[in-house]
Amino acid sequence: MCDQDSINDALEYHLKSKGLSRRQFGALGLGAGFVALLPPVANAAEVTETEVTIKTADGQCDAYFVHPAKGAHPAVLVWPDIFGLRASFRQMGRRLAESGYSVLVINPFYRTKKAPTSPDHADFSDPATRGSLMALMGSLNADTVAVDAKACIAWLDAQASVDKKRKMATTGYCMGGPFTMRTAAAYPNRIGAGASFHGANLANDKPDSPHLLVPKMKAHFLIAIADNDDKQTPEAKTLLREAYDKVKLPAEIEVYAGAMHGWCPPDSQAYNEAQAEKAWARMLALFKTALV
Repeated sequence: MCDQDSINDALEYHLKSKGLSRRQFGALGLGAGFVALLPPVANAAEVTETEVTIKTADGQCDAYFVHPAKGAHPAVLVWPDIFGLRASFRQMGRRLAESGYSVLVINPFYRTKKAPTSPDHADFSDPATRGSLMALMGSLNADTVAVDAKACIAWLDAQASVDKKRKMATTGYCMGGPFTMRTAAAYPNRIGAGASFHGANLANDKPDSPHLLVPKMKAHFLIAIADNDDKQTPEAKTLLREAYDKVKLPAEIEVYAGAMHGWCPPDSQAYNEAQAEKAWARMLALFKTALV
């Protein structure tokens, strides 16, 4: 059995290897049992992070804002998955800011409750938990996305740390995937890049399918598809490819072999570090070329 000094020494070593201080570790809200820290950023920028509130037409949206401590940088609007704004998304947001971006991660469920909107290590297979989370997701639609995108983009553009001369990006995970497409279609002159990771229902045969919005976009896209999602709806990637090709809009659409739905957030049971790092690298490559 380890004594407390041994535990402290082990934690100190682990944090040092990840480039984090104890203060930074605590600021991210990572509990004692949370050890899936993301790899450090080479030449990471010093960052400033705050919890903020954004006024929308529907209420007060709580969010996490993190950006390099100096200068103005391209903005990124992040739509979390069904588990909402939490420690892992703060960690991902901070990492993106350390890479040179001003990042806003929102609580999409603010109309119902402030973050956290799901318990730590929530078990989606538990009927009660699943029902609660599905109800939250069901409270969102194309109209709520439009309200939130409008308010968040305006808020970001009012921040000194945002370079308004450069295009903005938007990223989404799971249910947030289609939100990126709706945002890019609504603000084609502002959104230069979009990235969807294991996005849900991006292309279907319904009249409101997100892929039908592609002609309204100017953003270059990364669409990273989970292996098991592709097996359930293999036609989706074809519909997406055809939609982007038809308007000659660059889009990297790929099924990530062996990566299960939810493989990107480090607190997910499906977390796949190798494939998550590949998706991360492809996103940074997209931002480098598209956010000009």
